[in-house]
Amino acid sequence: MKVSHVSEADHDIVTAAVATAEAHTSGEIVTVVAGKSNDYDDVALVWASIIAFLAMSIVALFPEFYRGLYDRLTDGWGHELTANQWLGMVITFGVLKWIGVWLILLWRPLRMALTPRSIKAERVRARAIDLFKVGTEGKTTGRTGVLLYLSLKEHRADIVADEAIAAKVKPGVWGDAMAALIERVRAGKPGEGMAEAVRQMGVVLAEHFPRGSENPNELPDRLIEL
Repeated sequence: MKVSHVSEADHDIVTAAVATAEAHTSGEIVTVVAGKSNDYDDVALVWASIIAFLAMSIVALFPEFYRGLYDRLTDGWGHELTANQWLGMVITFGVLKWIGVWLILLWRPLRMALTPRSIKAERVRARAIDLFKVGTEGKTTGRTGVLLYLSLKEHRADIVADEAIAAKVKPGVWGDAMAALIERVRAGKPGEGMAEAVRQMGVVLAEHFPRGSENPNELPDRLIEL
């Protein structure tokens, strides 16, 4: 089944932007867009554990209230619980709370909303680096490949550059390109955002790596979807 996160028009404008940018530089730009960078299953487990722990802690702090609640639920017919039985009930309550929260967090939009921004940024960066190592790193003669990666669900993007580019261009230089990209993604225009980022990346690359007499197209210009 073909993955489709953006429109054909988006593909066209990004591909054209890459071709235009590379016409003035020996650098090679690879563009990748993904629906998300991670499932954040561990985040759901952490939230479930935290809430279950808090629930059991509250029961432990207010035992008389919950013993009274137990009596009301059993209409006074429940037998007096021993310490071990009470502990077992508290643990059971915590386990049920953990399962309930985990089931709720199977709904991915909520899981994404509860994931801290710093974790999203780390996962997007890690995914970008993995993709760079597979498809861009060392794939050009002068090690002048650079990957532009966009992860839509996180509203995050990253740029990973090959050895020669990283030696001359500090990561902060790409800041304006990133800002332009994210601004347009939030406005629902991912293709325009990537195209503008590519244009600005092309300006930087042309300054440090101008087009030479031989400029083979060693990496694909097309937008890659994952």
